[in-house]
Amino acid sequence: MSDARAAARAIDALRRGWPVTIAGSDGMLALLAIETADALRLAEFDPAGVAGVLLSSGRAATLRLDNQREAATPDAPVLVERASWLDFDAATALADPAFDLAVPLKGPYRAVTVPAPDAAAAALRLARIAGILPAFFVRAGDASDALPVAAIDAHEDAGRLRIAARARLPVAHAEDAEIVAFRTPEAADEHVALLIGQPDGRAPLVRLHSECLTGDALGSLKCDCGPQLDAAIAAMQADGWGILLYLRQEGRGIGLVNKLRAYALQDQGFDTVDANTRLGFAIDARDFRVAARMLDLLGQRRIRLLTNNPEKVAQLAAAGIAVIERVPHALPPNRHNERYLATKRDRTGHQL
Repeated sequence: MSDARAAARAIDALRRGWPVTIAGSDGMLALLAIETADALRLAEFDPAGVAGVLLSSGRAATLRLDNQREAATPDAPVLVERASWLDFDAATALADPAFDLAVPLKGPYRAVTVPAPDAAAAALRLARIAGILPAFFVRAGDASDALPVAAIDAHEDAGRLRIAARARLPVAHAEDAEIVAFRTPEAADEHVALLIGQPDGRAPLVRLHSECLTGDALGSLKCDCGPQLDAAIAAMQADGWGILLYLRQEGRGIGLVNKLRAYALQDQGFDTVDANTRLGFAIDARDFRVAARMLDLLGQRRIRLLTNNPEKVAQLAAAGIAVIERVPHALPPNRHNERYLATKRDRTGHQL
């Protein structure tokens, strides 16, 4: 079995509540995802009741564990020692910030040394790819079919992306358009490009647009995604030649369900940055190398980029795409997304 295929099977196992074992450079860990498991599966996984709870550093900081030495390293996995009263329900309250108000008093918990940090970090990364909360029951692993960390890298390797299909697709505001679908052999999601107009020797106007079901399809006012998508297509049509890359990176890379959890936290008063870290994720988990690969397959390595996000420019440049111009793409706010846009400007460096 290829490494990338093994990673795909592990992702499926996590989503089904089955345990997986990950082998890092420093040892192996057997893991049971808290979100998709239950008390019975925990008893089968850990009959001795010794499995600790693995969390991200962001979630540990939310729980005020970062004042302990073993939980004080930024961006490092944190292991909470198992106690007799740390049962499945208590672990769920640790993992899911939806319970932070219902169960405000937790602990005391003791952070201990993570036995295999490389495998632990890979497990948290795999949870994000699977679209589940990054929290596990964890014990020493000894399985012969352990998933190597390199398999996760292979699964996420943008170089495996290929063109799967293409067709003419007239769209509103741009009747002269072609859609191109890209996929890898293992990943379930396809990325697409919408080519607007015809190549004319100039660097195309390019927009990297991360999927947003709520904004793009349902007209959510909490973000500016839907208007940005429409405005990008209109701008490319007016320019005569452009490429819209529609990337399957919902919720800045954390998935639809976790994005909705972040929305619920925003309703409690947290901004979009703090909501992500309370869930246990990075502020922005997207990897734009996939966009660079799409442009490369389309034969476009010099572009004008329609964006307010300097990180997109930096990642594309690092992947070999020459961004010869950054074209601003700011739209008027509404009363529902004013704070969201201000957070992007003030905390994530968007040039609005």
